Amino acid sequence: MNPNLLFKPVILLKIDTLMPNPLEVAVQTGHAPALQFLMENGSYISNMVSSFPTMSVTIDSSLLTGTYADKHYIPGLNWFDVTNNEIINYGTGFRETFKLGTDRFIYNMLHRLNNEDLSNDVTTIYEELAEKGIPSASINAFVYRGHIPQPIHFPRMLSSLTHGQREWTTEATSIFSLGALSKLRPWSFVPQIFAGNYKFSARELRHLIRKNKLPGFTLCTFQDLDLRIHFKGPMDIKGIAKIDREIQKMLNLYPSWEEALNRNVWLVMGDNGHAPMGNRYSEFIIDLRKILKKFRIARLQRPIYERDQLVLCVNQRMAYIYVLDKNLPLSVIIEKLRHDHRIDMIAWKNGSSIYVESGLRKGLLHYCPDGEYTDEYNQTWNIEGNQELLDLKLTHDKKVSFGDYPDALARVYGALNSHPGRFIVVNAKPGCEFKAQSTPFHLGGSAHGSLHKQESLVPLVIAGTAVKPNYPRIVDIKDFVLQLILQQQTPGV
Repeated sequence: MNPNLLFKPVILLKIDTLMPNPLEVAVQTGHAPALQFLMENGSYISNMVSSFPTMSVTIDSSLLTGTYADKHYIPGLNWFDVTNNEIINYGTGFRETFKLGTDRFIYNMLHRLNNEDLSNDVTTIYEELAEKGIPSASINAFVYRGHIPQPIHFPRMLSSLTHGQREWTTEATSIFSLGALSKLRPWSFVPQIFAGNYKFSARELRHLIRKNKLPGFTLCTFQDLDLRIHFKGPMDIKGIAKIDREIQKMLNLYPSWEEALNRNVWLVMGDNGHAPMGNRYSEFIIDLRKILKKFRIARLQRPIYERDQLVLCVNQRMAYIYVLDKNLPLSVIIEKLRHDHRIDMIAWKNGSSIYVESGLRKGLLHYCPDGEYTDEYNQTWNIEGNQELLDLKLTHDKKVSFGDYPDALARVYGALNSHPGRFIVVNAKPGCEFKAQSTPFHLGGSAHGSLHKQESLVPLVIAGTAVKPNYPRIVDIKDFVLQLILQQQTPGV
């Protein structure tokens, strides 16, 4: 550990798409001895609730700010900026990125996300620790906003996409690593330009441990597992085994694995799950262009025209449908969507109220914050209508619990209030995925993005402390980390 720190540094290993069932199988079959050690010598929570949509940048923003999208303003990987009349895409697939413009994608992902779109009304873990004089490290995470101006260096091959610029400045952590763009070990080889692979992430973190340069908080992201799961399905454990071998190497840097827990707090978590997809295109791919073919839909390869009525922004198993034509009532679009039984949630807002319908179930649900019902996370709501639309359980003493859609009220409210505009949120039933122009899809594999528990419940392993989050939600991780560092300092450790 860093000898300048008088408390145990916190190391958070975020494994993209780590899910409870394959993790438990990997541990039980001996494929993940490091994770098994951390689980057996700490706490294991299998049902941490993710953000919504269950897409990486929204989840990371919730993790770092302790808020849902109605406060941090990152609606998903793909959304429409009504103020500037443009689609914002942080990287949903090559074909979409190419049609929107790769130079725009690079700017959005590597500058706009942290320096413009992430709300200044919220603070990140990094920013709050910096105010206390405690440094942080971000390794291979795309959401990283801190107080320190850091350079991002572009390889010469990308200079044409950055209008000749070879370096940008971004607000980041004091220790900052992002693939070939910013490296802790200047002469290291980076297999992938933007974020490196799992081995690169692990080597960057081991460098800090080996040099006794661990800051108060380190977030190290492993992104490779997500791509494997998309094509091989949710129960693939080979990716977990590969990452576990890198964690073993981290623990081996200490005199013993037990000593690694004495010197640091170790957190290992997933960010979202995956839902297995069906195999038949006509049955499992929901093409929004066909459902809404009677309306003029904006196209990716050109600017938004005044005559365009709709903009479609798909985030795999959820989508935003923007209604630009002020003379076109939302109800007309909702009626079209209700005829597709593969859409299990259709939601929109009116003022502070949220309305929900479905293509699967009849009826209407209406709710808003600050009411007589209290949910399991101590949030209060007014609720009227068909509670089955969000699989809510309401009791006579005004308590709310959740079924297939964990923390559904707050998460749907967050998405619908995450940015300005007239829009509808749609959610696909399990096995199905949305498609618009050039949207990638995953027949026979798996996908995420939706509100369903398949993608919303992820594991958290805590070792090196007996403290746990107040609630099992990613949005509560920020307060948990700050508590570990600011309130649980252990002088002399």
